[in-house]
Amino acid sequence: MSQETAAALQTAGFAGPVYLPGQEGYDAARLPWRRNLDPKPLVVAEATNAHDVQIAVRVARELGLPFGVQSTGHGAVVPADDGVLLKTSRMADVRVDQEQRTVTAGPGVIWNSVIEAVDPLGLAPLSGAMPWVGLAGYTLGGGTGWLSRKFGFAADSLLRATVVTADGELRTASENENPDLFWALRGGSGNFGVVTELELRLFPVEQVYAGLLYFPIAKATDVLTRYREWALEEPDELNTGLVMLKMPDIDQIPPPVRGKKVISLRACYIGDPDDGDKLLAPLREAGGEPLMGGLQTMTYGGVRRLTGPQPMPRASLEHVDLFRALDDEVIETIVGAASGDTPLSVAEIRHWGGAMARDTGTPVGHRDVPFSIVAEIDLSDGTPPDEAKSFLDGLGNSLRPHATGGTFLNFINDPALTETAFSPANWQRLREVKKTYDPSNFFHCNHNIPPAS
Repeated sequence: MSQETAAALQTAGFAGPVYLPGQEGYDAARLPWRRNLDPKPLVVAEATNAHDVQIAVRVARELGLPFGVQSTGHGAVVPADDGVLLKTSRMADVRVDQEQRTVTAGPGVIWNSVIEAVDPLGLAPLSGAMPWVGLAGYTLGGGTGWLSRKFGFAADSLLRATVVTADGELRTASENENPDLFWALRGGSGNFGVVTELELRLFPVEQVYAGLLYFPIAKATDVLTRYREWALEEPDELNTGLVMLKMPDIDQIPPPVRGKKVISLRACYIGDPDDGDKLLAPLREAGGEPLMGGLQTMTYGGVRRLTGPQPMPRASLEHVDLFRALDDEVIETIVGAASGDTPLSVAEIRHWGGAMARDTGTPVGHRDVPFSIVAEIDLSDGTPPDEAKSFLDGLGNSLRPHATGGTFLNFINDPALTETAFSPANWQRLREVKKTYDPSNFFHCNHNIPPAS
């Protein structure tokens, strides 16, 4: 069937390379960054333009094959086994309109490419903390990053998209064209078609005051207890988060934190450095003398350095919860999990609010929730998957009585949780849009939203 599928693609005029099992390039093309999945598609087809995307969709439909889409593979959650895996990483054009403050990008673009293009212009996109993540999947899933408390979710900045829908047609989605499809794309992920181009709003940000401060893990309870009250008065120009982790015991890590468990304050402030220091003073006081780190003035592009080098592909398990408050029991539970002799790799606590809390008419859910906790176990360190799952299940059971029950789509990797990322009303509306543009649920190898019955 692989040969027949490849022949059908090439006969229809597919211009990009097509890889079959056993051929050189097949494994490199099929594997996502997130190595929890080991997809085995019949073919991997690398699109070079929108016409290739149309051909791939039409051929997969005609042959009745599963169909998946992948660029970097950071958001891969369901494999397109025995089907067509469409790669969009070659569609990586970036066009900047400085006057209109917009960027138009292909689905294979990573945020780093956009930042490099606009940073010299004093402009910034609503990118995430990890600049090597793909722009398209991040934006379609909502997207929250360093500037989101001031300017909103990445999905809020989407102005226009071109999309190949399940019938193989190329459509434009905007406020004026196919507005129902445009609404669904801004947070509904890849359920409604294959994006071939996105136009996003840029924002005037010439410099920020940003950096990391590392405190001993013994100070975690004090810092979090102060943070839960302090964050509620945090101005929109300031974006902060707290991360508890064990630093690697390797030569590349500075001696003050090498091999130690720490709680790290991550901050990015659009404003005067002196004002930023005054705002952060209560957290510094709670943490005491930092082991290492500091904040400095930089262009927005400089914030990329705070996350370190791009990590290698890996498998991991995560647990995500949203909270209206960080109760004593929540703080005790997450600090215990991160500071004790447990398999937990990272526990991140974020404050949301600001522009993210304002309803912009997109399906991005749970905007009113101020806090999130993401707990992760990196399986590459040898932790058995069953042990990791058991630990995270127990952690989730302890946190659940205090959590809202909602999630954020870009943070979850379990497709069974997709519905929890939306309000009931938006979930139903998304299903109605799905029924209009993909009534047979052709696009289902994703965080799937089934069509309304």
